[in-house]
Amino acid sequence: MENKKEKTFQFVVVGGGIAGVTCVEQLSSQIPSADVALITAGPHIKAVTNYKQVSRTLEEFDVEEQPSSVLEEKFPNLTIIHSAVKSLHTKSHCVETADGRVFGYKKLCICSGARPKLLTQDNPYVLGIRDTDSAQEFQKRLSKAKRIVIVGNGGIALELVYEVEGCEVIWAVKDKAIGNTFFDAGAAQFLIPSLEADKPQAAAPCKRPRFTTEEAAPGAYGHGPTDSGSALGPDWHEGIALRGAEQVRSLGDWPVYVRLTNAQTFGCDFVVSATGVVPNTEPFLQGNTFVVADDGGLQVDDHMMTSEADVYAAGDVCTACWEQSPLWQQMRLWTQARQMGWYAGRCMAAHILSEPVELDFCFELFSHITKFFNYKVVLLGKFNSQGLGPDHELLVRCTKGQEYVKVVLSGGRMVGAVLIGETDLEETFENLILNQMDLTPYGEELLNPDIDIEDYFD
Repeated sequence: MENKKEKTFQFVVVGGGIAGVTCVEQLSSQIPSADVALITAGPHIKAVTNYKQVSRTLEEFDVEEQPSSVLEEKFPNLTIIHSAVKSLHTKSHCVETADGRVFGYKKLCICSGARPKLLTQDNPYVLGIRDTDSAQEFQKRLSKAKRIVIVGNGGIALELVYEVEGCEVIWAVKDKAIGNTFFDAGAAQFLIPSLEADKPQAAAPCKRPRFTTEEAAPGAYGHGPTDSGSALGPDWHEGIALRGAEQVRSLGDWPVYVRLTNAQTFGCDFVVSATGVVPNTEPFLQGNTFVVADDGGLQVDDHMMTSEADVYAAGDVCTACWEQSPLWQQMRLWTQARQMGWYAGRCMAAHILSEPVELDFCFELFSHITKFFNYKVVLLGKFNSQGLGPDHELLVRCTKGQEYVKVVLSGGRMVGAVLIGETDLEETFENLILNQMDLTPYGEELLNPDIDIEDYFD
């Protein structure tokens, strides 16, 4: 491989999703003179726009698909290589692309993301939804569908159930509560009425502009078209009309049947598999000695370094294996892809410049803002009591149709919270979690709606 290198870059980043693009931006602004290459299969990249720091750890932003030329115009020392990665040779520090070219690197960051876990491979009636291409394919199929089965319990499954109209939806959920990855039974009960309620009319114009791309040539991607697109954001269905074909057929003539563990069988037009993701590590593993985590991600330390020298990883493809703050956990979400990409870029630059670098503050406290069923949702810390012993307690306040507030306390200190609706409590709760103040004296009064809690803890 050594003698086939077309060019050696100081930094090579693989993947045009949020983690990869944020990493490239960070590297290019830290060391403007450095040669940086971004290797990405598609013509578009995912960019963070309208970024707002809401509080110490909470951030809000939109995700936009942009032509990759936008990045090249911004950073004169950036080269974009449009191809998938075929193999990585960590010993000789080079990457081979699917079109047979070889590029050397001083430092490499793998940001290849993850793909949907499908119930079964290669079944034309099973769709995974993870990126814009699969969302559009879904819309195309839905327009002719009279009944679909949605399997899974993550954010996309929740949104789908709410957004699909004119089509019977059967939602197969393994957990006792809907949206289990995000919520407990209480929050789920609060949201269920929104499924029945009348929805606000007409979707607003789509926040994420679409660029039309030609259909990919057969064999252009590693494993069929569902593979390497970047993940969807929280408003992915805006501007995509999710309407099915209304009348229902008789029992006998569905193209596919699903048998559930409760022994019920349903016929439907297709099945949507929304059951989580698998990190895209395949092209990088062969011939190298990466340590891979139980969830299939590349293990990274507190400088985002993998077990291979000069190879970093960020976003959905990696698994955080440093000693974590008791208030943080990894979830494969946009927010963390941006944070990890940014921090990996910082670490790579610092190592080249021989500067020390501290673990970023964003890894102190888990925080995430999203929208479900048109409600604002804020998740903080161990919001679902993740990993807490039996001695934790929950305080809940719920105003139907308006707000749901849940606080997780452990040893009298706040360790997590779920806020649904316009509660305005996120900054106060973030501070209470970060400063670990003993809240025992306040007891249930903590959530008394007649007390202005912000006044207590300014």
